[in-house]
Amino acid sequence: MAAQTRSLVAFAHVANVEASIRFYADLGFKVANTVVPDGKTAPVWAWLASEKANLMVGMASGPIDSSQQAVLFYLYYDDITLTRASLVELGHRPGEIKYPFYMPGGECRLEDPDGYVLMLAQI
Repeated sequence: MAAQTRSLVAFAHVANVEASIRFYADLGFKVANTVVPDGKTAPVWAWLASEKANLMVGMASGPIDSSQQAVLFYLYYDDITLTRASLVELGHRPGEIKYPFYMPGGECRLEDPDGYVLMLAQI
């Protein structure tokens, strides 16, 4: 019998956990949990959640090379036009909305502080 996966949560290595927390807050994520090591003031790991979306971010052990990020994160929204406009108003630079055959509701690209590609989409 094949294994039954109950859920999947991405874990992204980041250069600065606090910066990632601030960035993802603009996408609706709230901090569900953090780890701050003894003697430190900043978190080295965080669990971020927004409705059914979850993401773990943790301090990378070495430099982050944005050209080596080979994963796309798809985030789904009810209104991609409004979502994109809100992000622009907050100072982010999402790409133009495109309507490929596989995403008739539209999608646009946004990079996080570490170069991970977020595809913001409306189904």
